[in-house]
Amino acid sequence: MTTTAPTTPGVQLLEVSPEYAGQRIDNFLLARLKGVPKTLIYRILRKGEVRVNKGRIKPEYKLQAGDIVRVPPVRVPERDEPVPLAQGLLQRLEASIVYEDKALIVINKPAGIAVHGGSGLNYGVIEAFRQLRPDAKELELVHRLDRDTSGLLMIAKKRSMLRHLHAALRGDGVDKRYMALVRGNWATSIKQVRAALGKSNLRSGERMVEVDEEEGKESVTVFKVLRRFGDFATLIEAKPITGRTHQIRVHTLHAGHCIAGDTKYGDDGFSKEIRDLGGKRLFLHAYMLTVPLPDGGELKLQAPVDEMWAKTVERLSAPI
Repeated sequence: MTTTAPTTPGVQLLEVSPEYAGQRIDNFLLARLKGVPKTLIYRILRKGEVRVNKGRIKPEYKLQAGDIVRVPPVRVPERDEPVPLAQGLLQRLEASIVYEDKALIVINKPAGIAVHGGSGLNYGVIEAFRQLRPDAKELELVHRLDRDTSGLLMIAKKRSMLRHLHAALRGDGVDKRYMALVRGNWATSIKQVRAALGKSNLRSGERMVEVDEEEGKESVTVFKVLRRFGDFATLIEAKPITGRTHQIRVHTLHAGHCIAGDTKYGDDGFSKEIRDLGGKRLFLHAYMLTVPLPDGGELKLQAPVDEMWAKTVERLSAPI
């Protein structure tokens, strides 16, 4: 990417270099305009203030090599003035790294930490790692985990690795597996849930995902029982074949077995019983990851559950 006009104040004209071809314009701007609120970026897109080759575009427009992107004047914080994050959080995330090389970081994300700032949050995992790794100028999330979901999360340090892993995620190259503690006795016969998912907004403005066979997107999750706790609960493995928002949480609900601690799709009574055992979290954890590496090798990782999860399951299995 080359800048052909002064950056501030005034308009920026950005030429798209070949390695950014195929990236959505909204993601392109989010990466370039670090520190600018997401709401502002989508507002300037919606109002047509961002132009590509002098024409208006939609947020889902995919860039082509050689495109000239016109960005209106917006104040971009200098790289040396990020929102300072608590040292304790930075240390916690540094300690959560399970793998790192020159192009990739994989962490065991704690539950309760968002992957990026927004919706009232000034920071998330990616903002923290930009402070922890200031020399990695191309740091980007490869994928996302819900704020309350824990487990393996990939962060690319290089654009080439980001493109490689996005291609692998679009195909069948990445194997992600989750553990979930669900209500009731999961039938062994439920090996797969295939139910199209669509998004809807509640009156409160909250975004929900629901099964919508007519207008939803095809969604498939493969399930396996790991451990039973009588008729009360089951520990299952979930392997999402597609990657829809809240997919596992909605598919388990659709199968009649909501996840413990799920405030959006769960059962308050079941979640309270789990909380009474010490389980004050969403019981969904990305515990296993297999990804192909650019050199032809393969990276296989597992992440342990946190102490709260482990102790709750221990209490569940204890004789009454």
